[in-house]
Amino acid sequence: QVQLVESGGDSVQAGGSLRLSCAVSGVIFRDYCMGWFRQAPGKEREGVAVGRVATTMYAESVKGRFTISKDNAKNTLYLQMNSLEPEDTAMYYCGITHTANCPTLLRSQYDYWGQGTQVTVSS
Repeated sequence: QVQLVESGGDSVQAGGSLRLSCAVSGVIFRDYCMGWFRQAPGKEREGVAVGRVATTMYAESVKGRFTISKDNAKNTLYLQMNSLEPEDTAMYYCGITHTANCPTLLRSQYDYWGQGTQVTVSS
């Protein structure tokens, strides 16, 4: 059974930092393309940062501020978020896919999702 569990969301001031974690079980972790997505109220879920091995891709809005990484020994995906802005406020989800089109920010390409963790940035 595939399981993804996010954690690390919180309420922070603009300019602050957070690190999100996504613990993955039920799959061979290193074989999958993995990514972070977010969804703000009333908006579509959008890709933020995705990758597999050394290849990564970021949304323009987070380039230079967010970094995706993973620890294969711990089966955990991370998202380091620096210089947070109020516009980053959203529910953040991790997703995984076996697609050959990795990295991809297309939500439809992802097969499994976590339940989400809330990030709120105040000005």
